Amino acid sequence: MKQINHVWRNLVMVLIAIVSTNGWGIAFAGDIKIGVVNTEKILRESLPALQAQKKIEQEFLPRDEDIKKIAVQAKTLQDKLEKNGATMEETERRNLERNLANLSREYQRAQKQLREDLSVRQNEEYSAILERTNRAISKIAEIENYDLILQLQDSVYRSQRIDITDKVIKALDNE
Repeated sequence: MKQINHVWRNLVMVLIAIVSTNGWGIAFAGDIKIGVVNTEKILRESLPALQAQKKIEQEFLPRDEDIKKIAVQAKTLQDKLEKNGATMEETERRNLERNLANLSREYQRAQKQLREDLSVRQNEEYSAILERTNRAISKIAEIENYDLILQLQDSVYRSQRIDITDKVIKALDNE
């Protein structure tokens, strides 16, 4: 909601600027070139974003495999406890329950750490991509004489005529 208000405020300021430059501001509207970019789409579809995602997946694959192994161990202990728990000696059953609880805590801790590290890593990669995106947007704006380019995520409506997201993706893919 905050972002939508920010976008509307920017659009209103642009319209006020157009009208204030001339009492007939609409006559100048054709002279102003505005573009919009969907950064979410860029982070989903551009080649650098896809490469970064693949790189991150490869980087975290060993840790994910380790977590899956812990889950298998816990499942094996759980099955053993359910199957033989009633016939086990009390100390053996308690040891098995303790081991299962320890594995469960280790699993949860490892999952939480993986999520946090993954989030940090994704933010690093996406930050670098956004820097490249901003440079690409600046180049496009300069070459094609845009007066204003807004980064919109969820606009209610925008004309394909002013959406330059695909141009930015193409520029990033060609870097």
